[in-house]
Amino acid sequence: MGASGWDYVARYEGDVEAALATLQASVFQKEYGDDARYRSLEDLYEDEEFMGTEGTHTILDIDTVVATDAPPTPTRGADYGTLRPLALNRVIHHFHTDRPSVEQYEKLAAAAGAASSNEEHKQSLLGECRMRWTGYYVVLHTDDSPTHLGIFGFSGD
Repeated sequence: MGASGWDYVARYEGDVEAALATLQASVFQKEYGDDARYRSLEDLYEDEEFMGTEGTHTILDIDTVVATDAPPTPTRGADYGTLRPLALNRVIHHFHTDRPSVEQYEKLAAAAGAASSNEEHKQSLLGECRMRWTGYYVVLHTDDSPTHLGIFGFSGD
């Protein structure tokens, strides 16, 4: 099936895990709400063959939030399926501030999607995620208050 990049903006009220769970519930409903195979996200996760070989190519492929901003490594099995904060120096590199807004995130995500070359994409915000089956988040601000998360990553091989 190949690799699929994904990105989302989710409401944030101080708890990354809660924001992820709310986003996943919404994505599950959109993707599988009328699907008789999976009645719940737990049913989907129990289908180890599907999740282990194909996956959903959405945020549903992420099951763990980690606190470290160190990049994941393919040789460390525990790094697969993780969501981690984008390192502060990389946030400042892309946004030129440590308090990016939703609008800034959406602009940079759209620019990454419109990249005309693989090299241009690698240099973009979304290009920060280089390991499949992982993702990053950036805390986004409205009037200096954290209100959303920009969440992006890749699934597939």
